Amino acid sequence: MVFTLGSRATTAGYKLAAFDQIGSTNAEAMLRAREGERGPMWFVTPEQTAGRGRRQRAWMAPRGNLASSVLEVMDVQPAVAATLGFAAGLSLEAALQRVSIEAALRLGPGSPKYMLKWPNDVLADGKKLSGILLEAETIGDRLAVVVGIGTNVVAAPEGTPTPAVSLAALGVQIGAEELFGALSNAWVEFRGIWDNGRGFADIRRLWLERAAGLGDKVAILTGNAALEGTFDTIDDTGCLIVRTADGRRMPVTAGEVYFGSAASMRTT
Repeated sequence: MVFTLGSRATTAGYKLAAFDQIGSTNAEAMLRAREGERGPMWFVTPEQTAGRGRRQRAWMAPRGNLASSVLEVMDVQPAVAATLGFAAGLSLEAALQRVSIEAALRLGPGSPKYMLKWPNDVLADGKKLSGILLEAETIGDRLAVVVGIGTNVVAAPEGTPTPAVSLAALGVQIGAEELFGALSNAWVEFRGIWDNGRGFADIRRLWLERAAGLGDKVAILTGNAALEGTFDTIDDTGCLIVRTADGRRMPVTAGEVYFGSAASMRTT
């Protein structure tokens, strides 16, 4: 399995470290940053054995899936860097649309529909296809930001809070190498729009156009607490805004999000 950067990523000066197998592409990227690497640089593997998702959940990538992380060292504040995750979601959604053209022609109305779930998932037909994890660390006078993107290409995990699915199960027959090439190119586009946070208004607009559950009933669980209402929007910092039954607009910074009937089941 040979990974290569897309032509736009190569022209933009990105570097690439590819591994046949590795514990965690995020961990490797941050280690390189501590050792002096300033990127921008991609770290990619078809098999990850010690990856992490949100809340320290394990994120394994069995052989044939795509585990990828991009290292960007920037002069931004951590709160601004956190909004880069929305650009990551848009990048992967765009890459998936590109590599799924053949499946769309073959499957017609049955081709998968990709959407973005707050704060960091990409869904296919309502099931989790990918998770995104941002990590940041101050190195000198700059911030090293690692954006990890794990995608279920050939297999999906079981027992996740949101049911998961793979591209193969959806009838999209592509390899991790092809998807990565498209992703690295799309990243250049949306990283450029984001522009160290200065373009987040445009990223927010594009993200909302692809948002799962927008305008629907939502429940957010944080520990033993639950907030119910309607998914109204995301604000200019990336917080999810929930409109409660009494008309209040409540900002949410973190939590497990459930829409529609799933929202009702989680709060009863």
